[in-house]
Amino acid sequence: MPKPIHSPAAPQAIGAYSQAMVHGDLLYLSGQIPIDPRTGNLVEGDFSVQLQQVLDNLQAVCVAAGTDLRHAIKLQVYLADLSNFAAVNAAMEAFFTPPYPARAALQVAALPRGAVVEIDGIVAVQGTSHAAD
Repeated sequence: MPKPIHSPAAPQAIGAYSQAMVHGDLLYLSGQIPIDPRTGNLVEGDFSVQLQQVLDNLQAVCVAAGTDLRHAIKLQVYLADLSNFAAVNAAMEAFFTPPYPARAALQVAALPRGAVVEIDGIVAVQGTSHAAD
């Protein structure tokens, strides 16, 4: 049975969805945008600052599930402007080590709250003890 995951260190869902769901040995992350979980507002700053907040939010949800974002299997990156693709690559190279997760990156017409980036993904859970709680 899938189990919802919630982290107070990540932004609360802004719709009818869970931050993530664990099923078996996999964590399915809902999309995160650059919201500061303390204020509920989009972070200010350039694209790199906003992308880092997204990674921090995803990491917080992973930790709540007993895993780490560095165990990502697949990430989907949604960009308001595809010209930020090189910045995404740089951030991924800095955050992850080979082998890198599978990834898709695409430009979209709009993201929630006017965000410039959103990422969701699938992450391996280290063991299933948390999923069975």
